[in-house]
Formats: sequence, C-alpha cells, structure tokens
Amino acid sequence: MNWRKTSQPLMPATTADKQLTPKGAYDIYPFASLGAGNIQCGYASLANWMAGRHIVLIDGYIGNDWEYIGSSLQRELVAAGMIVNVVYTSTFMKPAEEVETLVAPFLGEKGAVWGKRATITLKDLFDENKLLNIQPSAEGITLIVGVGAALTGLKAPVVYIDLPKNELQYRMRAGMANNLGKQQRDDNPETYKRFYFVDWVLLNAHKKQILANIDIVADGQWKDQLTWATHTAVSEGLQFLAKNAFRVRPWFEAGAWGGDWMKENIPGLNKEEVNYAWSFEMIVPENGLVFESDGKLLEVAFDWLMMEHAAEVLGKQDEQRFGIDFPIRFDFLDTFDGGNLSIQCHPRLSYIQEQFGETITQDETYYMLDCRKDAKVYLGFQDDIDPAAFRKALEDSAANNEAIDIEKYVQVHTAHKHDLFLIPNGTVHSSGKDNLVLEISATPYIFTFKMYDWVRLDLNGKPRPINIDHAFKNLDFSRKGAKVQEELISKQTVIAKGGDWQLVHVPTHAEHFYDVHRIEFDSTVNVDTEGKCHVLMLVEGKSVLVETANGFRQRYNYAETFAIPAAAGSYRIINEGDSTAKVVKAFVK
Repeated sequence: MNWRKTSQPLMPATTADKQLTPKGAYDIYPFASLGAGNIQCGYASLANWMAGRHIVLIDGYIGNDWEYIGSSLQRELVAAGMIVNVVYTSTFMKPAEEVETLVAPFLGEKGAVWGKRATITLKDLFDENKLLNIQPSAEGITLIVGVGAALTGLKAPVVYIDLPKNELQYRMRAGMANNLGKQQRDDNPETYKRFYFVDWVLLNAHKKQILANIDIVADGQWKDQLTWATHTAVSEGLQFLAKNAFRVRPWFEAGAWGGDWMKENIPGLNKEEVNYAWSFEMIVPENGLVFESDGKLLEVAFDWLMMEHAAEVLGKQDEQRFGIDFPIRFDFLDTFDGGNLSIQCHPRLSYIQEQFGETITQDETYYMLDCRKDAKVYLGFQDDIDPAAFRKALEDSAANNEAIDIEKYVQVHTAHKHDLFLIPNGTVHSSGKDNLVLEISATPYIFTFKMYDWVRLDLNGKPRPINIDHAFKNLDFSRKGAKVQEELISKQTVIAKGGDWQLVHVPTHAEHFYDVHRIEFDSTVNVDTEGKCHVLMLVEGKSVLVETANGFRQRYNYAETFAIPAAAGSYRIINEGDSTAKVVKAFVK
C-alpha cells in the first residue's frame, strides 16, 4: 500500500536531486545553510551515534511510522554487534475508549467541521504507571520509540523525529496516519479535525516542554531514510535566521475552485494536478524551515523557530502579545480559469475564543497579485439587504441544490492588480474567478463559514459543508451600501519618497491588528524594522537581493514570501530587474 496519497513529489533529500530553479523564478524548495558537516543521512549513521549508549528515547511527531523506524534502527545496531531491545510507547497508552472519552469534549459533534483547542496534555493519554515503570534491559541498548518517549522520565539522550504537516496529511489520505491513541480510523475530515484541535496542540506543547532535553533533531518525511543533525547545530541555524531573514517551504493544494496561475508560473509543480487552489506561503501551523549542509536537506517545523526565538523574531512588544504564535499569514488563492470561492465569512473575536478556543480571529485581506480584465471580488452587502430573506434564500438553495442570484444580496467589485480588499471578521466576501489573491491575514486559517458554494461538488464528488447557522451568528449586516466602498476597499497613499523610491501606505481596517505598506523602487531602498517583524513579497519585478545589517545576503524572486525578523534591525533591498520593483510589507500595527 502506498504510504502517501498526493500528486506532489516528496521534497528532495539532497540538493543534487533538487530541480535547478532558473534565476528569477519561484523556488518551491528554499533552504538555509547550516554549515558544513552538520547534517547526516540514514539510519546507519544515527545508529552509529547511538552505539555505546544504554538507553535512547526516540520521540517525535504523529504520522511517523514508528515500527518501521524502530526496526530499521534495530537492524543497524544488531549488524554492528549490539544487543537491542525496542519498546514502543503505543503500548503505554490508555485504552482507546479512555482516550476517546478524554478527547471527546474537543471534537464537537460527529461530522462537525470544527472542534475546540484541547486543554489536556499528552501525558493524560498515557497510563502513567506503565510509562514511569519501564525496565530497560540489563544488556545492550534499549530504544524507547514513539510519540511521548521523553515522558518516561528516563535519564537518556532524546532523538526527536519531526514530520512536515503536508506529509502528515498525505499519509492521512493514504490511510497510513491516524490520531493519537485511536485504533479505528475515521474519515479524513474527522481525522484532520482531531489533528488540528487535539493532536497538534498536545504535541506542540510537549515539544516545547522537552525542547531543552532534545539531543538530535531528525526529519522523517522520506520514511526509508532519515536526515538528522544535533539540536545544537539546528539551534545555531535558527538563531541565525532569527537575526537575519528566512523563507519557509511552501506547499500547494488543489480545490473545488482552484485555478492554473501557479501551475503555469511556478516551476517544479506537478503539471498533471487538476488545479492549484492554495499555496501555503507562510502559515505557522503548516509550514517548515529547510536547512542544508553538504548538499543534505533537513526540514523542521516553523514552531522550532518560534519556541526558541520568538522575541527576536517578533520583537519584545509583540512577543509579549502573541507569545510563540506567529501572528501574520500569507497564502495564495488561485482562481485563474477556475471558479468563485464560496460566499463566506469568518468568526468574530469573542466567537472564535468561546467556540473554538483560539486567541485571535481570522481577519483577512485580499491583495490582488494578478487578475484578468473584469475579474471580480464579492464584498459587503447590498444597501437593501434583508437578513431574513437572505437566510431563507441560502437555506432553500442548500436544501434544494438550486442556484441563487447572489448579487441581489452581496456587492461585486471589479478587481485590479495591487488592489487591497479588507475583510475584517463578520464580513461577507468571496474571490471571483481569474484572480491570484495574496491573502494577507491573521494566522487562523480554517474557520471559514460557507453560506453559498455555487451548487457544486468538491474534488471527491461530494457537497462541501455549508455553515449558515455559524455564519449568521457572526455576519455584520452594517457593512453594506456605500460603507463598503468607504471602509472595505483600501485607499492607497504615498507617505514617503526619495529620488527613485516611494513608500505607499495600503491601509487595513481599524479591526485588523496588522498593516500593509508597498515599497516601490528602481535601484535600492533601506528599511528599518523598528522592532517589528516584516513579512514581505515581491509583487512586481523579477527578483531582489536582500542584505541585512549583519551582512547576510539572499535573493528573493517574484511571488516568494520571506520574513525579516525584528532583531535584524535594518535591511537593504536591491532591485535586480530593469523596471520598478514593488515589495509588499505586512507588520503588526
């Protein structure tokens, strides 16, 4: 049975296997140097590091095939002449029915799209008596293998095997990854819901708790081999990124309304995919950071950077506000030759906190990176909106699978390149077809209340969930008529200029905690972080060189997202093209 279900290839394990990206073209596998001699490859090399030790704790993220990992290490150690005892942490977990009872309060009803962030801990899922009374073999080496290995309390080296979130989801779709402590497997939406609201919450808290005790960091995405480095080396790499610049590894997904812009403009994507709806450009819960050493690649979750260097990344003031949660999200919505997004809204702050346990809500904007002539954005209500009549039309449509004239209720606006549409929580909205939207948003990203989906099926031939009740508890019906043009379409102004540059303010809504600038320049421009993290994208031009005050230089190409941490202090952007470069910059107000 295939262990991953996707049309997307695995990230290459080495730069030799990485497709050469033409200069000025978007790179789907960005990496940062970890210095020579710092990344090792293969189970044999990791077994060699373990040799001579009495106990090793092999912890890590859900989705790893722990029996395969344990047997692979055992094989290598036995070949080296060692006696090996392998113990799996799954045998210490509470019975599945007890685990189900513990997690049930955080899952909502069966079939519901959302749950609530778990408040239990990983340790709660284990039989503590079994966990704390492991008897290692008197001879040879004992490997404690699996999620929660470091909870055993044994004084021993800790190897942590990470797994990228996209690969976890590909394994889930192939039926090869299940939820913590679960024997039977639910369908993919239920499994993902439990990942998001329970498993990821528990595992991230666990990783943060054991961080100081981790000796080795490994990447499990290739399954048949590992790349790994010492935690010391990884921490030094993270420290460097936290004071200079970084780009996460993006990943791409098809969808019911997806388009072809990314397929046609981003090298390395599978051209046979039906479409590309999303690119996860920089979404902390989903993306990873890739390091390179001697041509070998190692990916770690973005969380590692925030757990170790949140103050340097965000600045002290924003770190006090957001903690280790990176607050700003960049992603693409591609509808070129595709379809309209659903008519939707996002929860108000109090609603997302009370219902789903999130701390901030899904306040969004649509920055139009590209669009065809006559492309549209749906935003705000018509002046004569009657909420009761609107709800009845939506409910009748959902019940009878019939199309409605949505423009009778929702305004439609012509979209132009570099427009910014403002979507604070509670605002009705949708992107029409033939847009490439750069969605600049607060980090939460799954809390979309769909009201109308154009009477279509998803890529699996099933209706997408409609959430009219949730939506009507959050819709702001005062955002209608002329107020939409006045308050929800950004009025851009030049706020500073020099010889061959200007700074354009692209203001967000009063409810957005982040703001947007666009830097337009012909040659070079200098920027001060002013104690804030800047999330940036080249939105016009071929490529730029970024040089931080520390002397770090890195090229970024058109449509690539990158971040300059607050601790960088200042940076210089050099235009490598022949025409004016335009760089969007988002930052916390």
